[in-house]
Amino acid sequence: MPKPKKRGNNHQRGPGGQPRHVQPFSDEDASIETMSHCSGFSDPASFTEDGPEVDEEATQEDLEYKLKGFIDLTLDKSAKTRQAALDSLKSAFSSKILYEFIMERRMTLTDSIERCIKKGKSDEQCAAAELACLLCVQMGSGIESEEIFKTLGPVLKKIVCDGTASVQARQACATSLGICSFIVTDDITELYSTMECLESIFTKAYPRDRDCNGVSSTQNTVLHVSALLAWTLLLTICPMNEVKKKIEMHLHKLPSLLSCDDLNMRIAAGETLALLFELARETDADFFYEDMELLTEKLRALATDGNKHRAKVDKRKQRSVFRDVLRAVEERDFPTEMVKFGPERMYIDCWVKKQTYDTFKEILGSGMQYHLQSNDFLRNVFELGPPVMLDAATLKTMKISRFERHLYNSAAFKARTKARSKCRDKRADVGEFF
Repeated sequence: MPKPKKRGNNHQRGPGGQPRHVQPFSDEDASIETMSHCSGFSDPASFTEDGPEVDEEATQEDLEYKLKGFIDLTLDKSAKTRQAALDSLKSAFSSKILYEFIMERRMTLTDSIERCIKKGKSDEQCAAAELACLLCVQMGSGIESEEIFKTLGPVLKKIVCDGTASVQARQACATSLGICSFIVTDDITELYSTMECLESIFTKAYPRDRDCNGVSSTQNTVLHVSALLAWTLLLTICPMNEVKKKIEMHLHKLPSLLSCDDLNMRIAAGETLALLFELARETDADFFYEDMELLTEKLRALATDGNKHRAKVDKRKQRSVFRDVLRAVEERDFPTEMVKFGPERMYIDCWVKKQTYDTFKEILGSGMQYHLQSNDFLRNVFELGPPVMLDAATLKTMKISRFERHLYNSAAFKARTKARSKCRDKRADVGEFF
């Protein structure tokens, strides 16, 4: 009787016949496996829940072992496996500080990202571009990040300007290009070159350019929005003489984007206008804009928009944003916001700071607070000083038990349910129609 064939032998070796330390995901369960490995990454506090003491050194070794496996899997033949590995690395990089681990493998990671962007399909390119952002956020503004950007910068630019690439991939690469350049670029000529690349994209949304080129605004709007926001971020670190040139070039054209059908484009244009006015008044206290009356009329219309064909959620978001934009343009005022992270507080008191915070919050997601506490680069950007070191006793007093957290969540849920019930009452919606 023939011997049964052993299963899985061909899954035990990686490229070149070398044995794999981490079993690769199958095509069917790649995403499920990834989530099971990285479920704790989204919340750094999950490593310190109530319960028996955890060996931190063993936990760190286990984490690094998994991350090494994910790095290996970015070279897998299966696109789904590579995608799952990239997503796992993104989750880890956004929620923990892994500087030393990444430092030893930065060239390997850079090569993997470059390969995925060059040879991958749309989703893989997006994941790789986002990972490139997080890699630079982890490394900060040092020589190592410059080496990473020297390799990845030209690749990102090529995809951004490639009309045959998917809109989603170009959008992700535009965002990544802007953030990486913000973190890394000390060379002013390289900064200007990146901004010109982004300008060549979002200026196609201007009505004159759109009419000449026949570009569909609905098809490429997400790309134009990302390019505009990335360009605006880089403008915040430009010398004042360059800021003046850019204001003269774009301030009279940007108001045309306020009439775009896409909500995100209207908001991006409005917030960019507010930031440009803020920068213009910093350079010249007597700054005068010729079409101020027409602009304020547009902004006021958007701040009080009641068109019935638009969704209520969109109308509320638009009105909220443009009330602030109108105040900035008309009254030179900014509504200060407070951000809490651990025992610290940060006040966002200008449009430049808001633009920077919103950009990094978009890429870091729920890990933003953790990085504000521990990431030297971000703390330097927001002038927070060195990280605050807390002893074990202080951390224990700040910690909420599971039972207290459960009671708080239950009370919040009941209050939220009551509030929503009132909002669902038809009588409460009467004001929306006036």
